[in-house]
Amino acid sequence: MNDTQKPFSRSFNQPIIIEEQGPRDGWQVEKKWIPTDMKVAYIHKLVDAGLTRIQVTSFVNPKYVPQMADADQVARAIIKKQGVVYSALVLNSKGVARAVDAGLNHLSVSLSASNTHSLKNTNKTIEASKVEFADMVRQAKNAGVAVRAGIQCAFGCRYEGAIDPNLVLDLVKHHLDLGIDEISLADSTGMANPAAVRLMMAQVVALAGELPINLHLHDTEGKGLANLLAAYETGVRQFDTAFGGLGGCPFIAGATGNIATEDVVNMLNQMGIETGIDIVPIVEAACHFETFLARKLPGKIKEVQPSGYPNPQPFPQ
Repeated sequence: MNDTQKPFSRSFNQPIIIEEQGPRDGWQVEKKWIPTDMKVAYIHKLVDAGLTRIQVTSFVNPKYVPQMADADQVARAIIKKQGVVYSALVLNSKGVARAVDAGLNHLSVSLSASNTHSLKNTNKTIEASKVEFADMVRQAKNAGVAVRAGIQCAFGCRYEGAIDPNLVLDLVKHHLDLGIDEISLADSTGMANPAAVRLMMAQVVALAGELPINLHLHDTEGKGLANLLAAYETGVRQFDTAFGGLGGCPFIAGATGNIATEDVVNMLNQMGIETGIDIVPIVEAACHFETFLARKLPGKIKEVQPSGYPNPQPFPQ
């Protein structure tokens, strides 16, 4: 087989780091209360599966996101494993202070590239958000906390439609100038396509240099895995997923879940791309949570799982 006949380019041989977003993005839209001890048990199981990064909660106003009302308790109850990054999403300075006080040393701070979404999500314009964003980064860095700086709705907005790529790149430069530790772009609405992802992420890779770059993908229109591979071709090696395909933003019309952790791991395993993640406990967690919610989750591989999976132990209810 010559080079032109190979199914994938030579770039498809480098390991991928997956950040599990189920406990935060996955649960934030769930109306059924998930007990704190159950949340902690799921986090432990996901980490035991080999995930080395996990977003465990968000420190936000429980009036607007009731499922995150126990953020402080969850963060303190986790038995942290060495070598694992336990992070949280924060949207304001109060959230930063709470997260630091709860013992977390890695925070995700983001703003939206859509002014309409920004107003719905934080009640602030993009320009006002940039000012507060800078203050939050300084606050976190002064506390010795690593910061992943994010841009939501980077590939489109359900309220505004297309987002100007130059605006997104200007926000990337804004974040980089603040001395953040990682940069993350989010397809919050699931409107991205592989061509747009390839073009945008290639420019972000060029701007970021050696700084780690992350892509947060939703599967609203069924393009999530294709978008992951498009970004991988540009050099992106960190991606957000959620077990079972859970997720969605309460402030985005029609928002659906993240790309499913088990589906991503399954695809990458088949391609020979290393993740270090055991798919079995991820599938178990997804199946357990389906039972808890009494509804099917959108992840696919759990529906065709091979026989012989071990019988999972029940989670705390």
